[in-house]
Amino acid sequence: MTTTAPVGAGPVPGDALEVRSVHLHDPLVRPLIDELAHEYWSRYRRLLTAEQLRDEMEHYPAEEFAPPDGELLLLLADGAPLAGGAFRRRTEAELGDAARLERAGTRRRDGTPAVRTAELKRIWTHSAHRRRGLARRVLAELERRAAARGYRRLYLTTGPRQPEAAGLYLTTGYRPLFDPTVAPAGPLPFEKWLEVTT
Repeated sequence: MTTTAPVGAGPVPGDALEVRSVHLHDPLVRPLIDELAHEYWSRYRRLLTAEQLRDEMEHYPAEEFAPPDGELLLLLADGAPLAGGAFRRRTEAELGDAARLERAGTRRRDGTPAVRTAELKRIWTHSAHRRRGLARRVLAELERRAAARGYRRLYLTTGPRQPEAAGLYLTTGYRPLFDPTVAPAGPLPFEKWLEVTT
C-alpha cells in the first residue's frame, strides 16, 4: 500500500529524489490536487466560488497529461510526493498581447499557438518542502521532456495572487506576456522557447 501522508520537513538531498511519470488518477497525485485546491481556495476564495475552483481543477481530461502529448511528473522521497507538475499540448487561444505575438510569429490571428506549444500546469511543491529548489527541478524536468517530444515553446499562466510562482518563472527564463509594471487583474501568461532535442 502506498502512503500519501505528508513527509517531514527535514533535508532532502537532490540525489535521493525519484522522478516518476504518473497518471492523473494515480493515488500519489492526490496530495498535489488536494493541496493545490486548498492553496487556490485560500488565495482566491473572494474571486472564485467552490464550483469554479472544482471546475478549474477538473477542467482537463487525464489523457491530456499522458504521452504522447503530455506528461505528469512527481518528485518522490521514500515514495512520498514532494513536488510535481505537468504539461499538455496547447491548442486553445492564449492570453497576452495578441497583436504583438502575432507579429512575432508566436500565435495566429485567432490567438492559438503558431508553433508546437506545451502548456505547463499544476506546478506544485508540498507546503513542508518549499524554498528548497524543488519547483525549479520540476520545471527543468518538464522542459527537458517537452523538448524531447518536439515542443518548441512553453506557455503557462499563474494567478495574480501567486507572486512566488511569478517570481520563479521570471528567474528561470520565462518571458511575461503582460506588462509587469501594471497591477495584474487576471491570469499572468508567460512563455519560454526551448531547444528541441529530437
